[in-house]
Amino acid sequence: MVSASAGTAPPATFQTGFPIRPDRLVEARTPDDVREAVAYAAGHGLRVIAHATGHGLPGAVEGGVLVVTRGLDSVTVDPVARTATIGAGATWGAVTAAAAPHGLAPLNGSSPSVGAVSYTLGGGLGILARQFGYAADQVRALEVVTADGALRRVTPEREPELFWGLRGGGHRLGVVTSLEIGLVAVERLYGGAIAFDGERAAEVTARYVEWTRTVPETLTSSLSALPYPDLPQVPEEVRGRYVVSVRVAFTGDAAEGERLVAPLRAIGPALEDSLREMPYAESPTIHNDPPFPHAYYGEGLMLRELDAGRAARVLELTGPGAPMMNVVQLNHLGGALAGRPEPTSAVPYRDAGFLLRLLSPLDGTDVPSVRALYGEVSGVLGPRVLGRSLNFCFGGGDRTAGFHEPETAKRLAGLVSQYDPAGLFGGPYEG
Repeated sequence: MVSASAGTAPPATFQTGFPIRPDRLVEARTPDDVREAVAYAAGHGLRVIAHATGHGLPGAVEGGVLVVTRGLDSVTVDPVARTATIGAGATWGAVTAAAAPHGLAPLNGSSPSVGAVSYTLGGGLGILARQFGYAADQVRALEVVTADGALRRVTPEREPELFWGLRGGGHRLGVVTSLEIGLVAVERLYGGAIAFDGERAAEVTARYVEWTRTVPETLTSSLSALPYPDLPQVPEEVRGRYVVSVRVAFTGDAAEGERLVAPLRAIGPALEDSLREMPYAESPTIHNDPPFPHAYYGEGLMLRELDAGRAARVLELTGPGAPMMNVVQLNHLGGALAGRPEPTSAVPYRDAGFLLRLLSPLDGTDVPSVRALYGEVSGVLGPRVLGRSLNFCFGGGDRTAGFHEPETAKRLAGLVSQYDPAGLFGGPYEG
């Protein structure tokens, strides 16, 4: 364990918009290092914050003990059992690379540099989500350090209530040092993106929403709208333009994929069309998430439904005429993500039809202005908003309401009372 006092340079983090100034920083190399750090924090009345890659940093980190888990980056694949054991610091890119030689894939998100464990604790919406569900649904076991300093192995048979809460409940029940997760037999897929001029944003979005009603569960998709900067490293066809793109991941054969995307191509001339058959290892090219650290603020709204008129109004508010740059993404949900007869995990809002993701770079703008704009968007959507997505709310550490339905929040609060009565990891949940 490498431990440092306040004033030591904080760890590198993907989210650069909010300061990290803990009282003590611990760079964990083993699960015992995490256990010692938690015991130290409990003994000194300090809170604990876990940090892997820093993509989902919820806000400024002031005081407490920051446990950096980046050194716990092991990935072990069991091709016979179709499982992977993943350390808390491992990225989705590392997990995908380890599974690919065996013809297997994890339920990873779109960015290969995101921490796999942290993402899964928030639910984990993957690029194959409509077919296979949330990443949290594939968890078989977890190793977690709870507030009493104990390192526990949590399974459905051992501590089933804690097993329920850790999957979708986030980080308020302990520091997860590793998890065992199921893999799926996907070696290749048909996918990519088709991009259109943003001047047709309302039309493209209306056609997309209609198209989602016709596709099978084996196809997962999203729509994005963003202004591309006028920079040499940006592809010429989209450089300096407002662009609306539809991203697709389909596990069927290429011929069927071509048939399914034909209505998208029928929308009209495309600026770019990268739809093709590819090895699963190339799946990060579907979204091409930025690989470089930057400052941003974001919100994720789980929607019961969305109609074309409200979608158009959202794009009008957040598009080129907005007071700041915004990246909008609309994820089609349903399929295997949908509700089950009994809640098998704490992942909420399974009856949502779409997830609306808003992200705003903080260069040249301020958080209050971004919040004001997001408030306008929420007002347009009204009662269609079921709640907020734990995985996609960036920078708003003081915004904790709405991550779970009231009954789920109450059940999670009971777990906190049992396993962390002093609120070492952040205190109770809000409905």
